[in-house]
Amino acid sequence: MSKIIGIDLGTTNSCVAVMEGGQAVVIPNQEGARTTPSVVGFTKSGERLVGQVAKRQAITNPENTVYSIKRFMGRRIGEVTEEMKMVPYKVVAGPNNDARVQIMGKLYSPPEISAMILTKLKEAAEAYLGEKVTKAVITVPAYFNDAQRQATKDAGQIAGLEVLRIINEPTAAALAYGLDKKKNETIAVYDFGGGTFDISILEVGEGLVEVKSTNGDTHLGGDNMDQRIIDWIIAEFRKETGIDLSRDQMALQRLKEAAEKAKIELSTLLESEINLPFITADASGPKHLVMKLTRARYEQMVEDLIQR
Repeated sequence: MSKIIGIDLGTTNSCVAVMEGGQAVVIPNQEGARTTPSVVGFTKSGERLVGQVAKRQAITNPENTVYSIKRFMGRRIGEVTEEMKMVPYKVVAGPNNDARVQIMGKLYSPPEISAMILTKLKEAAEAYLGEKVTKAVITVPAYFNDAQRQATKDAGQIAGLEVLRIINEPTAAALAYGLDKKKNETIAVYDFGGGTFDISILEVGEGLVEVKSTNGDTHLGGDNMDQRIIDWIIAEFRKETGIDLSRDQMALQRLKEAAEKAKIELSTLLESEINLPFITADASGPKHLVMKLTRARYEQMVEDLIQR
């Protein structure tokens, strides 16, 4: 009996787990991380990058790096006009008026791109388990319609996975916490992700979980918080040196990584140092960026996002 893996295919990050001795165990990827960025990059030499390596070159190779593909899954081109404005890669109409991604003249369907992420997770699971994996359970937002759910199943099939179940994300969270074992209760599941935020009201009891209602902001997440830090660094650096880093793709890529790192550090520390040597140069020579960001200052920056 081959093992069945569980996959959280997220807008920003994805994760794969397996049941071991009645417990769900998260499987680290090839780089040793417990989550994998949901990013696919295509290099000029035709190489395909998935995960952290793709994310690292996202800003320097924007039109050939696909992120947030989940927003286009199972959607018609007319339904994604807002989403299209938010990504630097080209989204065009496919044969059935479905949204497709155009990279270097080639069209890819969203399930094909998602399948590249799923394949990486599947390979990580196979390496961890030491056996072939062919079956999976994949989670989707509670508000996904039939077309979006079908597109998720198609992505699994393209990646060589038989998708046994598509489970609502809040339901999966409730099961992970063993809440289905409770007597009849009403619970709220709060999911603040990298790109989306939603809250669902569930009724649980007697081994059943039912989603009663769901709502949220599909364009609010941790990425917005990172952006606030990036904007702050750019403004401070401009005050100090007169140089505008927002015009420098290479510098922006480093700022993005540094901002995310600072945000994560501020969860446990009261202060984080952002240190980026040789961030840029002018006529007088190279410039280094060293700044301290306190948790209090950061909380001020994102206060309005949290209120939202």
